[in-house]
This record gives sequence, structure tokens and C-alpha cells, in this order.
Amino acid sequence: MSDHQRREAPSRPGGPGQGGPGMGPGAWRPGGGPPGFGMPAQKAKNFKGTFRRLIGYLRPYRFRLMTVLLTAIASTVFGIVSPKLMGHATTKMFEGVMARLNKVPGAEIDFTYIWNIVSILSLLYVLSAIFGFIMQYLMAGVAQNTVYELRREVSAKLTRLPLSYFDSKTHGEIMSRAVNDVDTISGTLQQSLTQLITSIVTILGVIVMMLTISPLLTVIVVLTIPLSGVVVARIAKQSQKHFMGQQKELGELNGHVEEMYTGHRIVKAFGHEAKSIAKFDAINAKLYESGRKAQFISGVMMPLINFVNNIGYVLICIVGGLLVTRNSIAIGDIQAFIQYARQFSMPIAQTAQIANVIQSTIAAAERVFELLDEPEEVPEAAQPTALAYPRGKVKFQNVKFGYTEDAPLMENMSIDVEQGQTIAIVGPTGAGKTTLINLLMRFYEVNGGSITIDGVDITAMKRSHLHGLFGMVLQDTWLFNGTIRDNIGYGRAGATEDEIVQAAVAAHADHFIRTLPDGYDTVLNEEASNISQGQKQLLTIARAILADPAILILDEATSSVDTRTEIYIQKAMQRLMEGRTSFVIAHRLSTIRDANLILVMNQGSVIEQGTHQELLEQNGFYAELYNSQFTEKGLSPIAG
Repeated sequence: MSDHQRREAPSRPGGPGQGGPGMGPGAWRPGGGPPGFGMPAQKAKNFKGTFRRLIGYLRPYRFRLMTVLLTAIASTVFGIVSPKLMGHATTKMFEGVMARLNKVPGAEIDFTYIWNIVSILSLLYVLSAIFGFIMQYLMAGVAQNTVYELRREVSAKLTRLPLSYFDSKTHGEIMSRAVNDVDTISGTLQQSLTQLITSIVTILGVIVMMLTISPLLTVIVVLTIPLSGVVVARIAKQSQKHFMGQQKELGELNGHVEEMYTGHRIVKAFGHEAKSIAKFDAINAKLYESGRKAQFISGVMMPLINFVNNIGYVLICIVGGLLVTRNSIAIGDIQAFIQYARQFSMPIAQTAQIANVIQSTIAAAERVFELLDEPEEVPEAAQPTALAYPRGKVKFQNVKFGYTEDAPLMENMSIDVEQGQTIAIVGPTGAGKTTLINLLMRFYEVNGGSITIDGVDITAMKRSHLHGLFGMVLQDTWLFNGTIRDNIGYGRAGATEDEIVQAAVAAHADHFIRTLPDGYDTVLNEEASNISQGQKQLLTIARAILADPAILILDEATSSVDTRTEIYIQKAMQRLMEGRTSFVIAHRLSTIRDANLILVMNQGSVIEQGTHQELLEQNGFYAELYNSQFTEKGLSPIAG
């Protein structure tokens, strides 16, 4: 649906007027990674329900996940055993040195024992790396298969959603759910899940190993945990408000930059560059201040945690040294214990961080599931009818429609259009002209009555077949990034080179195309700004001619082009309309005097219908609208 169509549709609750384009929730995080201690996690409304539903996507891979769990445990356990073995080697070396110092007969360092320890350690490290590789390989497959399925479902869902959904949501929000939120789930499954498993196994394994060495020293290490928790909680509370401020200012900055970029010509035309830069500087200054405070406060966290941990290391060294002097513990065990103490603090910090990531991931999954649960279009007929030779006879019979049940826009509207007739739809902005077209193309469902094409109810056709009956040339041209040949050929799959050129000739576009440096191979940029507005319209007309539709929908497209180009466009449109049923959304009433039927709309309803002469004779809304266009130009109205 074009922007013009959105402007023409009457406003309604939850419509495009609510909110502007933006990045949507979860679109950006500082550093591009998962939220850390200082980042406020986005919370799900129904954590348990969403978590269970997300787990359902992992159920087909439960055997792989079990293997991932086992390999994660094996990889971590091999790493946990290593410090203990290194401690044995250190103790054996220390005993040999002390025996030599004490001149014990035959005293020497048992290098054979130490070499055996080194060999075992090397084997353990290799096994740990192998199991770690298997774990990551399997988890990558599970994560990508799961996300592939989610993306497939989201993509299929978007094709089944009614137009009303896209009218009520910003493009940024839909993109955020379909792309960013799914990527958040992917990242968590790929990295955070395995980190959580290894962190938990490491914590439990390290506690067991420390208890086997010294319960007293283990108590000292455990007592430092609450102190670290207090530090984390206080800093997180302080940094959270600054991170939220940073997100807010970043959103404003993105919105301002997007607005200034898309409207840079308007900004330059009215000389507001200085004003735009001043606004950017103001927002940027606020973002700098919020970001500086947020990053500084959260950056203080690790040094403080390290400080608390170092206090624990000092106590371990003092108490451990006393135990060594009393021969209560071996010196190698002290070395191993210090290593375990360092291993113990890291997974605790990771677990706290991963808990935050999982909270945000479940919130992202909830938004994806909300999209998947949106009401879909009315299902297509079980045995759809297809028009083998469509003629273009259209009939509205007692059609009723309203965006909400308590606010009907159309009631008992009946229109009978014969094959090849031109139907003009006129009315002020917001009258509902495009709504009529949306009903005809079944973008919206009627609340009552029926719409038929060649006697077949449009609800009995497949939507793809129905849409294939129409060709559209809108005021807001739609051309994609690609060659001119591809853009014209988009009208019909498999069109030959000759057919594309013939369509361009019929649309009076062939001449200007051949004057371009690369002719039909000229690549249009993203906004097709490397050709003029009139040339864009001629290309869209050529595309419609190539499609050879039974019914045309035309939106006057000559308001922003020069007189000569307007003549070309009018000729091309006349060529396109020959023998076809045409619905013309008219803005300049002087262009639709020869229409077979004129529908006059206001506030969503057809209030008058007839030929140009009949409507003038009624001296009603149309006559007033028609005469006012001439009065504004200082001309006398011409009747008939």
C-alpha cells in the first residue's frame, strides 16, 4: 500500500496516525551485544507461557540438546580437574626442592611424575577443546534450525495478515519483530544457552573441588559472594536510569537523522540547515551525557568486583599460608585453590548477565509470538474459482463496510460497472476513495453485501488470482533497485525482451530509455532518483501495459510533471485504458469529464453517482467541488 493510499484512507483507531516510524523495541543495544549488568532487561508479560512456547520449538532437537548438555559437562569438568593436577605437580616439585635444601640423601625432583602430570593435563585440555567444539557445533545447528523455522513462520504470517494490521503498526515495529527480535533469540540460543550450562557446571564443580581441598577456605570464598552481589545491585540501580536515558536520546537522534536525511531537499530548500544541526547537537549532547554516565558507572563495576575478589584472595593466601606451616594442606593445593577461586567468580558474573539476556530474549520471543498470533485474513475458498477469460465486469451489491462495527462507512452501496467502462472516484482528501479500491482488491473484507467480477464473488477466488486481474498506476510510483528492464518486466513473469520493449514503446517510454547511458540496463537507485518523476510514471505505465490486466486502477499522476511530459503520460494512459475497465482516482475533475460513471465520495460513503453532466445538473456536492476548482484558478466554470 502506497503512502498516498494511506493518506486517502479515513482515519480510524489504531491507524497510521498513531506513532511515527522508528526502530521499534529491541532494535539496538549499546555495543551491539547482549545487555550487561547495567542494561535494563526488557521483561515479558507472560514469562512462563512464552518460555514454554519457545521450548516447544526446541523439542524436535531434544536428543541434540542432550548431547550438547553432556559435551558441555565433559568440556567443563576436564577444565575443572586441571588446577588440582597442576597443584600435585607443584607439590611434588616443592617437596623435591625442600629435600635438596635440607640435604636429604638421594633427594631429587621427580621429573617423571611431573612429566606424567603434564601429559595428562595436555590430554585433558585437548579433550576439553574437542568436547567444546562438538558442543558449539551441535548448538549452532539447533539454534539456526530453530530460528530458520521461526523466520519461515513469521514470513508466511506476514503474507496472511490483513492490510489493517500494517495500517495499525509502523514499519519499524514490524521490521523489529521480524528481524531484530528473531536475531535476539538466535544469539541467545547460540551463545548464552551454552554459557549458562557451562557456568552452572563450573560453579558446582569448583565448589566440589574446593571442598575437597579445604572446607575452611571454601567458606572464605563463599562469604565474598554477598559482598559482590551488593556491589552489583547498587551499581546496576544507578546505571539503569542512565541506560534508559541513553536509549531514549538515541531513539530521538535516530528519528531526527532519518527525518533530516529523507527530507534533506526540503531542509535545504527552506534554509533550515543551521536549525537542523542545532537540534542534532542538542540531542547529541544529551546522548553524550547519558552515555558517559551509564558507561562510567557500569564500567566501575568490574574493578569493584575485582577488588572484592582480591580481598578474598588475600584472605585465602593468609589462611592458606598458616595451614601450610601446620602441614594441614599442601602448597600445591593452595595454588590450585587460588585458581579455583578465580574460576568461581567469573561464572557467577556470567550467570547474572545471562539471566538478564534471557529476560530480554523471552520478551523478544513474546513479541514474535504476538505477531504469529495476530488474526489472519479470512481463509480462501476451499475450491476457488478462476476466471479463464476475465472481461472486467464489476458489481458492488448492497455493500456494507466499516473499520469498526460501531462506525460504518458504507451502507447498502451498489455500483454496476460494465466491461471497458471508466469509473472515476472523486472526493476530498480522506473521503475514502482508496478504501473503495481496497474492498475491490479484497485488502479489506466487506461487512455485508457482495462484490463480484464477471459474476463471480471475489471471496470465491484465490487472492493471488484476484490481484492478478488488476494493474495499478499510482501517484506515488513504486520502482525497485534494479535495471529498467527488470522494473518493466516485473509486470509479467517470463516476459521476453521484445515484449518489454513493445510495452515501453506503447507507454512512450522507449525514447527516453534509449537516451540513457545504459539504456534498458540502466540501474535505478534505491529511490529511483536518477530519473525524473515523469519518467518514473512512464515506466510504471509500461509495466502495467506488459501485465495486460482486465481491470485498471489509476491514480492521477501528472500533478508534479511538466506539460510536455504530462501529454506523454496522458497518451500512455489512454493507450493503457483501451478496452479495459478502469477505476480512476481523480484529483483534477477536468480530466474525468468523459468517464462513464463518476462516484462522489465523502466521509467514506458514495453520496452521488452519475455522469459528469448528470452530476452538474444535480447541483450538489460534485458541482460545488467542480466549480470551486475553476474559481480557485480565476476561471469560469465550464458546464458539460
